Amino acid sequence: MDIKPFSPELQRKIETLASKRQAITLGSVHFDSPLILAPMAGICTPPFRLLMEDLGAGGTVSELVSCHGINHGNDRTMKMLKIDPRERNIGLQLFGEEPEAMAQAARVAQEFSPKFIDINMGCPVRKVVTKGGGSALLREPQKLIPYLAAIKEVLNIPLSIKIRTGWDEDSINAEEIVKIATDLGIEWVAVHGRTRAQSYTGYANWDYLEKLAENSSLPIVGNGDLHQPHQVRERMNKTACKAVMIARGCLRNPFIFLESYAEESDPKFEGPDYYEVIERLEDYTAQTYDNPRIRLIQMRKLIVWFAAGFPGAAKFRSKMFQCPDLPDSMKIAEDYYLSLGSSAKFIDYNEVFMNGGHG
Repeated sequence: MDIKPFSPELQRKIETLASKRQAITLGSVHFDSPLILAPMAGICTPPFRLLMEDLGAGGTVSELVSCHGINHGNDRTMKMLKIDPRERNIGLQLFGEEPEAMAQAARVAQEFSPKFIDINMGCPVRKVVTKGGGSALLREPQKLIPYLAAIKEVLNIPLSIKIRTGWDEDSINAEEIVKIATDLGIEWVAVHGRTRAQSYTGYANWDYLEKLAENSSLPIVGNGDLHQPHQVRERMNKTACKAVMIARGCLRNPFIFLESYAEESDPKFEGPDYYEVIERLEDYTAQTYDNPRIRLIQMRKLIVWFAAGFPGAAKFRSKMFQCPDLPDSMKIAEDYYLSLGSSAKFIDYNEVFMNGGHG
């Protein structure tokens, strides 16, 4: 599965920043750095996960996959379990409300050779929560004991969970859930610093996450509001968390994992670098999907998101969404990104972005 190599100049920039990473271990799982791609519905497909590993992510987690879709052998769901052999540190995330159904699905999922299985206990989206999955599982922590035990029993690979701080401000209970996870031998807990009631509004409660991490014998992975490299860098310089997850930030800046290690004297990523990344993503997408329409949908949204913060981005987005096919879209993208030359990306763009079920 050949892909076009990056230019020597871009490769040099990547290697310069990647050399500053330090590998970590969460439980028994190795990651190339403590900066991990968070699971995002409709985003964390094999092409995007591969790209983020190329651009410095220490590991990745798949989009959430329904246990019921797996158990019914749904074709679309089963395709979501596929892992590209080039992926290194990948976990598959499952969601569902029934212990037996989750255990059955986990047994199937591990046959696709992920490094670990992750359980989604944080998704706030109504269609997941109303069925008892996602963050609905936070409402009755004691029920998690048989739930997680049933899943863990069928696995011969590590198990992790991703939660929120609680259902709402009156029921902050992540500490209790971390204690349960510790007793059951879960490898680590990723915690989004918002409640379910907050969804993606307001701010992540990092004060709470830090106290949780300081008092936990289990590794805690912090998540929330790490949208820009300077925010990641500042957090990593002081956090008690063993690692952090980056979600929406990488949808606007695919270099965020690398730039989080950058110093003022390090090389900067410019417009043409972004286009090379888009070409790499197109290669991965073409190798993954046969359907031209799917390739267009998967590519176009990321092409326009990456433009955030660059001059003329709004006009570029409008032009892209009027284009009906991928070859023409790539030509429009090439013209735009190459025209930027050494234009600096304006970093303090509006962070109200994708306030939906994406991380």
